Amino acid sequence: MQTISSKENEYIKHIKKLKDKKYRDLSNEYIIEGIKLISEAIQEKVKINQIVICDDCEKTESIPKDLMYEIAKYECIYVTKKVFESITSVVAPQGIIAILEKTNPNQQINYDEDILIVLDDIQDPGNLGTILRTVDSIGLTQILVSKGTADVFNPKVVRSTMGAIFRVNILECEDLSKTLKEVKKHKFEIVATSLQTDKSIYDIKYYKKAIVIGNEANGVSKQIQEIADKKVKIPMIGKTESLNASVATGIIGYEYVRQKILLTKK
Repeated sequence: MQTISSKENEYIKHIKKLKDKKYRDLSNEYIIEGIKLISEAIQEKVKINQIVICDDCEKTESIPKDLMYEIAKYECIYVTKKVFESITSVVAPQGIIAILEKTNPNQQINYDEDILIVLDDIQDPGNLGTILRTVDSIGLTQILVSKGTADVFNPKVVRSTMGAIFRVNILECEDLSKTLKEVKKHKFEIVATSLQTDKSIYDIKYYKKAIVIGNEANGVSKQIQEIADKKVKIPMIGKTESLNASVATGIIGYEYVRQKILLTKK
């Protein structure tokens, strides 16, 4: 078994470049890291190009034997601790990284789902990852994102999804306004989150609704606000005027869950 010991190795340089969006797009690959994410990728049958294992990292001993058995089915590359530390993106790495192929999912919106979550230029990778995790947790299988939204394959986004990225179809909209006008034709109402309204998120029925979550600093863009059928806000009784985008998505998402559970009990 050969172990890569040089940081100047061409493949190691390739992995380092994958931290940059332009290079990820060019190579059609992205990085995941850690036991849980790699285990989920294998379980979801994601296309794994290579698995990189630290040959002398202490934490690789914690990799379960059944996972090591599955990992052995893929192309494995071993590197020294010094090399691994040069490619990891986390503070306390577990000694295992995988290079995945970016899939080309179906870009057609599934209008059979009750609601659509739509992101209008969400910028923070942590927010985006957490939102994807929330969408997965409430039983949705897709999310619409504007072209100006953070890159979903950013390592921080991928880590924050905790595996949801493998189950949620991310549909990037070249022109979000145009896409939402098409969504309207399928009998969906466009609901924009806004502070400039008296209507609460608890005042609407979550069926055939496209819920638009806005940019962290500026909220939903004026262009999208103008085509929205309804505007809603999360009622707050404290002094804080607005919430983190991922927190807001979670509150709205679980109001949808609450209403869905009530319907099944009737």
